[in-house]
Amino acid sequence: MISVIVPALNEEKNILATLANILSALKDFGIKGEIIVVNDGSTDSTPSLVEKKMKENPDIIRMISHDKPKGVGASFWDGVDQTFGDIVVMIPGDNENDAREILRYYGLMENVDMVIPFIFNKEVRPFFRRIISSLYRFIINTTFLVNFRYTNGTILYRKSALKESAHRSNGFFFQTDILIRLVKKGYLFAEVPCRLGTRKEGTSKAITLSSLAQLIKEYFHLVKDYYFKRR
Repeated sequence: MISVIVPALNEEKNILATLANILSALKDFGIKGEIIVVNDGSTDSTPSLVEKKMKENPDIIRMISHDKPKGVGASFWDGVDQTFGDIVVMIPGDNENDAREILRYYGLMENVDMVIPFIFNKEVRPFFRRIISSLYRFIINTTFLVNFRYTNGTILYRKSALKESAHRSNGFFFQTDILIRLVKKGYLFAEVPCRLGTRKEGTSKAITLSSLAQLIKEYFHLVKDYYFKRR
């Protein structure tokens, strides 16, 4: 079974479409799954909308809530702790990602521990965002001697591999942190092309001064662990 974790912070305009998309994708591919919405301290109607959807799908959708925003990484890990599936994937509640784009690769998990998507239609994102993403990828690949095409997408993880992680990053750096640590331990992965959609409503929370500051802090934490603490 697959567990889909959906972090959501004030996504009242997008959350229902996100859930409908995931439910449809699971049905189309014949995949047994569950959806865990992590309400990350929303102050709008996101929780009530999710509760309505839960009543319609009581055996599939669950929700856990934070009293205040803790970050997308914290939401992911809290979701992982509540999952029943053998495979875990995070699909944001902003309806920017079509669940079909990653779930069509579900079968690859028979042979690898992670399926890592990379965006092949980069033009859908603003030019500045693409420059930042390219710079970020260059820094990560150069620092840790890897060659990832993308590290912040809708990655499929084997849950048993995630349980091996001793460190849990709370911010947007969490997926990069997971990938570096697991790959350096020898876990297998496959990179696959995925098409990215565009956010229909609201604005992205990925590039803010606070998220950038936290990302830098977590980057140096990983550098310290990898270069100075490893045996």
